Amino acid sequence: MSNNIHSTTIVSVIKDGKIAIAGDGQVTLGNSIVKGNAQKIRKLYNGEVVTGFAGAVADAFTLYNLLEKKLEEFQGDLLRSCVDLTSKWRTDKYLHRLEAMLIVANTKNVFLLSGNGEVIEPEEPVLAIGSGGDFARSSALALVRNTKLSAKEIAKKALEIASDICIYTNNNIMVEQLIFKKE
Repeated sequence: MSNNIHSTTIVSVIKDGKIAIAGDGQVTLGNSIVKGNAQKIRKLYNGEVVTGFAGAVADAFTLYNLLEKKLEEFQGDLLRSCVDLTSKWRTDKYLHRLEAMLIVANTKNVFLLSGNGEVIEPEEPVLAIGSGGDFARSSALALVRNTKLSAKEIAKKALEIASDICIYTNNNIMVEQLIFKKE
């Protein structure tokens, strides 16, 4: 068995005042599925922030802990917390080696975070990361533009479609939702 770890699929959808973040449960090591029900969606900061990760689990949990500390330090200011976290992530000689990406959201913002220093707020109401991210993003955009499905339904359906195409994505899907108050 190879030690090449492949990512998961995480998608976020904003629609009708709600944001949903969904993730699949598959963990793949080399050519084998080693777990099918991993939880890659988490709530942080007393349930006010929802986040999903793609990449190495230990690295993502390290980032979650750091993000939680930043949220406490900046009293829940998600943008400031994300910028400070990614700046440290990109420049710290140990953190720089972390292999994960995050989608984070609260009731006002949604961002994609990476170790290259990106804090990306999407133009479209959809973000996706991981091995099946392009499949999920494409599916979610089509559903947002052409259906009356809710954000939660679209996120779930987009992952179901990705799981039919991407071998590193399964249909054991977890979805969390917040009421979105975009100003």
